[in-house]
Amino acid sequence: MSMENIVSKVTEMANNTGPMDASIKFKFGDSQIVIDGTGDSNIVSTDDSDAQCTIDISLEDFESMLSGELNPMAAFMGGQIQVSGDMSVAMKLQSLF
Repeated sequence: MSMENIVSKVTEMANNTGPMDASIKFKFGDSQIVIDGTGDSNIVSTDDSDAQCTIDISLEDFESMLSGELNPMAAFMGGQIQVSGDMSVAMKLQSLF
């Protein structure tokens, strides 16, 4: 899946839920996706901006989460996700996936 397709899928998912009242960055090495849900809606970008919570994950594992093959909590418990920042924000991932 291309980065453009991934951003499109994340945008669709973020638009299907209410504002998260938080910001989350998914970091894939040299690239990232940021969901800023601090306003009236969730805004998805590829800007390298600060977020309340950063999730380091491989692009392959992220694609598996998007497809439903990988549960976010199982990925966290299995060490496939490293979380820095506000852990309570990371828990909001369940609402997206």
